[in-house]
Parts: sequence; structure tokens; C-alpha cells
Amino acid sequence: MESITISQLKNWKRNKKKIAAITAYDFSFSRLFSNCGIPVILIGDSLGMTIQGHTSTLPVKIEDIAYHTKAVRKGAPNTFLISDLPFMSYYDTKQALKNTAKIIRSGANMIKMEGGKWLIEIIRELSNRLILICGHIGLIPQSFHYLGGYKVQGRKENDANKLIDEALLLEEAGINMLILECIPEKLAKKITESLSIPVIGIGSGKNTDGQILVMHDLLGITEGKTPSFTKNFLSESDSIQKAIQKYIYEVEHSIYPSKKHSF
Repeated sequence: MESITISQLKNWKRNKKKIAAITAYDFSFSRLFSNCGIPVILIGDSLGMTIQGHTSTLPVKIEDIAYHTKAVRKGAPNTFLISDLPFMSYYDTKQALKNTAKIIRSGANMIKMEGGKWLIEIIRELSNRLILICGHIGLIPQSFHYLGGYKVQGRKENDANKLIDEALLLEEAGINMLILECIPEKLAKKITESLSIPVIGIGSGKNTDGQILVMHDLLGITEGKTPSFTKNFLSESDSIQKAIQKYIYEVEHSIYPSKKHSF
């Protein structure tokens, strides 16, 4: 597989080719996902729960993300890698620049930050330095205490309008991609159509430019209750490789997510 670039991903949006993305945290799985044709991997702060055994993403440190980014890059040399900036690692511009440098040096193509209007000046500074940035709005796990738990966002008209405004502001400030998490399908469609950058959904319906799932949810190995928007692709396949290929196929052909995986 040739190296995936942000230009290609933007072309895919224009050509309505869906993007199938997944999280990964180590060499072995990232190599497997890359060999199966996954174009985008997120080294997410979800590793706090899936790898470290915490109950949230909040304990994850920048050093953890850097470590796992290096491992994933070795396994997926040509895949487009996005790495999270974890909780309180970008509370101001100086801190964001310092920690972004660590992550990019570790092998990421792009960094991801959760939040809306308060991030605008930080995003502008990073964009001015030609850093690729992925925004993340809707349900933002780093703020789950403030949001009152893991709940669907944007159901009310005022909240929906706020998310649309934030998406437009983030794009104007310089983000190159946006993740929408746990928002109504109609709202996700409106935001996707309003932006020129790729919009990736998780729990936000099938009308975004692509989908992302935590690998443990996709493979049915998550401990405890899994979110309603996830699907166990391994239960319908006889190998991990076939499960990943099925996921890619269903995303590209708008089979997944179905109505039962959407809000």
C-alpha cells in the first residue's frame, strides 16, 4: 500500500469514497490492519481503558501516546496515523506546541484534540506551523464529567446549532479533519455537507465521510457493556483479517452503520 496522505483523504471526500478507520496501539495489530487495507489508524487515548485498565481516558499521559505511536508506526509504515493529545496536554498554546512536537516525532501524521471554540487560537498557531490537526466534537470523552456521562450530544436545537457553529469555526481555524462522536444522524449529515474537510463519524450515522471504531469493540473483545453504535464484526467472520475486511466493505458501501447503530 502506498503512503496515505491528507490530500488523498480529501479527494476521497470529494469523490464520495468512504474512509474506514480504526484504533490501534501496538505493532502486531497495526501491521494486520495495514495489510488488510485500513487507510487510517488512530492511536487513541482510549488506550487508557483498553490497554491500561482505567475507567476513563483521563489518566493517559503524553508519554503513553508517544510510546504507542512509535509501535504503531513500525507496524503500519504507510498508513495515515492520527494520535490523540490526551487530557490537559494542550491547555494552552505553548503546551500544545510542545506535546505536538513529541507526537509528530513519534511518527504521527496528524494530532487530534477534543473541544470547540476554546481551541480556536491553539489550532491557528498549530496550523500556521503546518501541523495537521483533527478536531473532535459531540461526545468528547475527556470532558465526560462535565457532560454528565457518555451521552448523545446535539439532540436539542440549540445544542445542534452550537455543534454546527463549532465545526465551521474549527475548519476556519485550520483543522484538516473532524471526528463527530455520538450525535444524531441528521445533524452529522448536515455538518459533513457543510465542511470541505473529511468528517469521520463514531455513533453518528452513515452520512459522514467515514467511520472509526475502537478495535476492541469491532472485534468483540471489550469487557463489559459495549456502546450501542458498535458492531462485533468478528462474530460474523472466521478470522480477524476477514472481520477487518468486512468492516472496510460495510463502511465503503454504507452498510455500517445501520439505523440500529445510529441515533
